[in-house]
Amino acid sequence: MALAKLGVVVLDCPDPRALAGFYAGVLGGTVEDQGEWVDLKVPGGQALAFQEAPGFVPPQWPAPDASQQFHLDLVVEDLDAAEKGVLELGAKALDAEDRSRTWRVYADPAGHPFCLCSS
Repeated sequence: MALAKLGVVVLDCPDPRALAGFYAGVLGGTVEDQGEWVDLKVPGGQALAFQEAPGFVPPQWPAPDASQQFHLDLVVEDLDAAEKGVLELGAKALDAEDRSRTWRVYADPAGHPFCLCSS
């Protein structure tokens, strides 16, 4: 028996509104702005929240001497189309050169790594 249910995944960042907007562009959903805390309600999926963190330092990837802390795996139908879309929204490619793989690594505008994974 579980002791708890996962409520929301929270990402620290310097600008919660901007990062919520980025992920709304990637995942769809509704942004609910509460100031230093912004929720993204994703249709049929897990909600994400964004919390203002003054002094935020983005994770480094890849960096064997620094933790990436976590990353999101986002499942997509078409890797090339999804890549084009996330780059237009402000993502940065971190490891996307090997086109034979079923996944590619990017950083969101605040520097959090995430993967696009083919379904």
